[in-house]
Amino acid sequence: MDRPSAAASVPLERLRALCLALPEATERVSHGEPAWFVRRSPQFVSLSDHHHDDRVGFWAAAPAGAQQDWVERDPNRFFVPPYVGGRGWVGVYLDVEQDWDDIADIVEDAYRAVAPKSLIARLES
Repeated sequence: MDRPSAAASVPLERLRALCLALPEATERVSHGEPAWFVRRSPQFVSLSDHHHDDRVGFWAAAPAGAQQDWVERDPNRFFVPPYVGGRGWVGVYLDVEQDWDDIADIVEDAYRAVAPKSLIARLES
């Protein structure tokens, strides 16, 4: 796996822990960056470490309306990511001060947006 930049190392470890705590979540490199999947597929979160701009962040699947809500709430912390933004995914900057409770909610919502009902039921039990 490619090594993250120094700016991404600590947030990456926190993000990784949130993602891998979910039932049957896996990690592998996708498009040159760490990404998290439900089993082998589908993907629910992807790191963006200076890949498309000069920022460190991540992209996450999101339920309908969530992207707009997060971006309107604080465009300094959240953004519409390239490529997947048109499908409602939300971008989260990790090179600014963040509320990790918000990030935990975004990660869980991303998982719920793509996971099968049987795994979502495991979250709720």
